[in-house]
Amino acid sequence: MKKKVLLMGASGSGKTSMRSLIFSNNPASLTTRLGATIDVEQNHVRFLGDLILNLWDCGGQDAFMDSYLTTQRSTIFQHVGVLIYVFDVETNEMHKDLEYYRDCLEGLRQYSPDAAVFLLVHKMDLARDRDATFEKKKKDLQEQSDKVQGPAAIPVTVFGTSIYDESLYRAWSSIVHTLIPNAAVLSKHLTIFAEACSATEVILFERTTFLVIATSSPPSANLEPTRYERTSELIKAFKRSCSRVREEFHALEMELPQFSAVLDELTKNTYILIIVHDPAVETAALRLNVRMARRKFEQLQGLT
Repeated sequence: MKKKVLLMGASGSGKTSMRSLIFSNNPASLTTRLGATIDVEQNHVRFLGDLILNLWDCGGQDAFMDSYLTTQRSTIFQHVGVLIYVFDVETNEMHKDLEYYRDCLEGLRQYSPDAAVFLLVHKMDLARDRDATFEKKKKDLQEQSDKVQGPAAIPVTVFGTSIYDESLYRAWSSIVHTLIPNAAVLSKHLTIFAEACSATEVILFERTTFLVIATSSPPSANLEPTRYERTSELIKAFKRSCSRVREEFHALEMELPQFSAVLDELTKNTYILIIVHDPAVETAALRLNVRMARRKFEQLQGLT
């Protein structure tokens, strides 16, 4: 099962940098070495067994954008599962960016009316008043989207992102989640697993990107709302540290006064993170439960 993902936006808006961070595991410090994308770069990323993300990174120079909207229109906008349109928060050409975005929405309505649309207001680390800037941009973008689409509107979701914090993982986890057909089933079984382990929470991550695929039912405790994406960012940074000393990351176990945590391979495509606040629960028991649940989750992911 292949899902086409369009990554579009003006040249220099940060599309290739975020792709490099999420899918190639490069640190933000290396993104300055990346050159501009020429025409369309396609990448295939395998998720959860037979789900393949067909990622089209579309160069944002005017000549390429004009080509996408005219001679390549049907090729670009057919069979799209998700459109991700990236806006540079500090651009001086917002009027032109919006014009291209509206034209892309029209192409999407014509060839892929069921596609989801995500708008990323990127480089938010450069904004002076981050919250106020994002809310204004979000309102403007939603108004522009409604004008183009009319009564038969495609749902549009807006995120503020930066390659220097966890916001990028939050946005991309939400994007990927819409493409996973059995995400609700996975969440249901994670909730059952959490109850069996006496766990506070259980999170399922995709193995390569460490994007969040599914979680158990939210606990009653008042936990940090950005905990999932911060965990993604920290684990990927730790994996890079392991690579620098020529070690391979396999699993992680923590026992602290406040809680215990076990991060372990669940299937060949996923990692599972178990958080437990009950001091009576041993981490060895959690690892044993992961091994016992492995076959069931392989079946759910179509791996057996």
